[in-house]
Amino acid sequence: MTESRTQATRKIILMTSVSLDGFIEGPDRDIGWHLVDDELHHHFNEVLSTMGGFLTGRVTHELMADFWPTADADPANAGPVADYARIWRDMPKTVFSRTLETTDWNTTVLREVDPEQIRAITAQPGGDLALGGADLAAAFRQHDLIDEYRIYVHPVLIGRGKPLFQASDTRTGLRLAGTRTFGNGVVLLHHRRADPTPPETTPGH
Repeated sequence: MTESRTQATRKIILMTSVSLDGFIEGPDRDIGWHLVDDELHHHFNEVLSTMGGFLTGRVTHELMADFWPTADADPANAGPVADYARIWRDMPKTVFSRTLETTDWNTTVLREVDPEQIRAITAQPGGDLALGGADLAAAFRQHDLIDEYRIYVHPVLIGRGKPLFQASDTRTGLRLAGTRTFGNGVVLLHHRRADPTPPETTPGH
């Protein structure tokens, strides 16, 4: 696994918003508490425009596909929203679903998270891959496939909902790559996979 990861040219980056108490959405998929103003939206666009693809589950993909393909056609969405629409529409997308047969907008459908298949994708040339969704992230984490975490912590406690991290037997060491505080109070916590601890050596060897 380590050798394949070392050879990979692209990283898998979990990029998501979360409440201070650890939820990515409230009951009934409520994300009305997300504080995405122009500053934060410009930042998202800047980061995502350098990436090589989106990795999402079916529900997330269908929600995105209901709005973003034509969002820039509405004059009310001028600015960073329109810019993101163009990014989303043009970006290669991989959707993981056991039920979805076909889909549009430059999208490939995969049935399951196969580690060998994912490593083959990351070995291809191109930008890093943006991973989204708690369930999909759990599957990737189970196979130790996530290289970076870009977690945007919103200054709100929503009490209940869908947690970002599910219970897991996988332990992953991380190192802080950077932080950023936005004007609306959102804080980016950017972590990368920690370098493997070198094996201990016997003195004199």
